[in-house]
Amino acid sequence: MTAVERGLLPIAVVLELVAMCLASQSLSALAGVLFLVGFLWAGKRLQAYSRALLVVALAVTAWLTYKGELTTPQLIKASADAAFYAAFLGSLGMMQCLVRRFEVLRRIHDVLLGGRPVWLYPKYALVSCGIASVLSFGMMNLLCGTLSETLSERGITGQSRLRWLRSVLISTLRGFALVPLVAPTSVAVAILTRELPVLSWSMLLPFGATAAVALVLLGWLLEQRRFRQVSTERVALDQWPAGTVRLLVLVLVVFSVMATLVALTGLKVSAAAMLAVPAITLLYMLWQDRSPVTIARESSVQISAMSNEMAIFAASAILGVTLSAVIPGDALSGLAAQAGGVFVLAAAGLLMLPLLSAIGIIPITVLSIQAGFLPQLVAEGVDPLPIAVALVIGFSLAMMLSPFGPSVMLLSRFGQISRWKVAFRWNGVFVLIAVPLLLAFLALILR
Repeated sequence: MTAVERGLLPIAVVLELVAMCLASQSLSALAGVLFLVGFLWAGKRLQAYSRALLVVALAVTAWLTYKGELTTPQLIKASADAAFYAAFLGSLGMMQCLVRRFEVLRRIHDVLLGGRPVWLYPKYALVSCGIASVLSFGMMNLLCGTLSETLSERGITGQSRLRWLRSVLISTLRGFALVPLVAPTSVAVAILTRELPVLSWSMLLPFGATAAVALVLLGWLLEQRRFRQVSTERVALDQWPAGTVRLLVLVLVVFSVMATLVALTGLKVSAAAMLAVPAITLLYMLWQDRSPVTIARESSVQISAMSNEMAIFAASAILGVTLSAVIPGDALSGLAAQAGGVFVLAAAGLLMLPLLSAIGIIPITVLSIQAGFLPQLVAEGVDPLPIAVALVIGFSLAMMLSPFGPSVMLLSRFGQISRWKVAFRWNGVFVLIAVPLLLAFLALILR
């Protein structure tokens, strides 16, 4: 990682946060340019998938611009959207700086494995969802990394290690996949509410929470026997690790600041999270370390370390704007006007996300393109809420089934197991059972 990357990407994040506060699209577009320069400077240091997706996005945009099919306002929007989604991940990822400052996070598996074995799966899934709502991909690093260290320290190997990985990591991944359904900090919610200001997180929450409960119950039925075996090898804690109360207070402060920003400024919840998380994190670091230079260095390293994920988010945003700009705006209007047309659109949107994710097109790319169609449907009088609900459900399923998605790749790397095994053998049956149940739920919404 070069000094240019460590400086340019954090500057781009800060510039986008300022642009968001000022509601300046031109400033946001400038931040997008800085992000792209930073990613291109990184070059081969980016992972192959991130690099390929970025090249495809830029090549498609350049070709459509050359052909005269993209206007200057559309190019500005593409750059601004790239900045927003890259900064979304970069700013929320700042919470990861707190992980090494709390013992409770280092011993989180001993904490979570306490209590009755029957409750272990829902506990892991819900706690993973809660942590990921703040830490985003930092949650995967936290839970996967600490489990790997725990197993090594205790000498757990062979079939027993595989059982731990299957139980703990799969519940962690499925908990992470609940974030689009219930969390205001989800990138899926950010995409949909950015494209459709008439939508809000509070409108999506009742339906998303219902779907989340169904997914937790299904996973509980499938995994509880394996978790009972894991529970026989756990280590009981005599008391809660140091710093537990302080961590809970800190998280409550973050969400309180978010709520205050939403109430006083009219910002969307996702935008409020982008401001609250880094602000509270930096203040806590300053209070504890008393060294602005050290804090600035650690923050820049933390943001730059997420360059792969930010590049994926930025490239997906660019593809979403450019491809939706050249697809005829009335392409779906006839179908939406037919009887049952909205259900067909919603169901197709839901199914496209996990299916395309299974062949390597990550969900944020697909959702970015799908979201580009929604404003035209709203202009024709279609209620966007059922379709938006379908898309967040599809996004959730796709996160479990994408072998190239950042969450599955992180789990695969820490667990030293094939990402194909994680996506298809461990999650395939779960998704196949969940899809018809969720489609039936979608049909009930549209009655």
